[in-house]
Amino acid sequence: MSDATLHATTQDPDSFAVQIADQVESFIVAVTEVAKGDEPDSAVPFLLLEVSQLLLAGGRLGAHEDIVPDERYEPDLGPEADVDELRERFARLLEPIDVYSEVFDPYEPRKAPVPCRISDDLADVVTDLRHGLAHYRAGRTTEALWWWQFSYFSNWGSTASAALRALQSLVAHVRLNQPLEALDGLDTDEDLTEDALEEEAGRVMIEELAGPLGLRDLK
Repeated sequence: MSDATLHATTQDPDSFAVQIADQVESFIVAVTEVAKGDEPDSAVPFLLLEVSQLLLAGGRLGAHEDIVPDERYEPDLGPEADVDELRERFARLLEPIDVYSEVFDPYEPRKAPVPCRISDDLADVVTDLRHGLAHYRAGRTTEALWWWQFSYFSNWGSTASAALRALQSLVAHVRLNQPLEALDGLDTDEDLTEDALEEEAGRVMIEELAGPLGLRDLK
């Protein structure tokens, strides 16, 4: 199924599959444009809006009854599209505020927060969404919906939710004029102890956010 077919007038625009596919494609296109870095001062609130809208689609998938694929085994889609460039673009764009603290499962007691990156989150979400979109464009609508629903529960739902909390926190700090403490060596590549993670929790941003969004280079 081509890009033109994705929006064909013969498809019911009110159908669940078309609406989900439209939201997925819209998110991928939008975040890819943001990653170009043409308007860095509007990147964070724009990402907040796009991730929020995507999670509406995720909520609809989550509330939907279990979707069963037509075939027992998933058809081979070939190699996955490379998202490293997208990840690197976001890492450069969000460098001062890319790393944040997250608890993977709020229902598991005494789990220490771990360092995550918004750039990694966005790239991982796009990977999952593209996989389902490839099925949809090939005419395998049920397979696409099954994949989006399954990966929403298993990966991209929690990943996008974590990124949303980080983005919302950034915008809130700027709008409420609440300075953020400096990032002091916290990195997703480090093997930090629980005590170290607890000490660093919440200290993943720069002290002041310049401009409308608070994005500036570290001194």
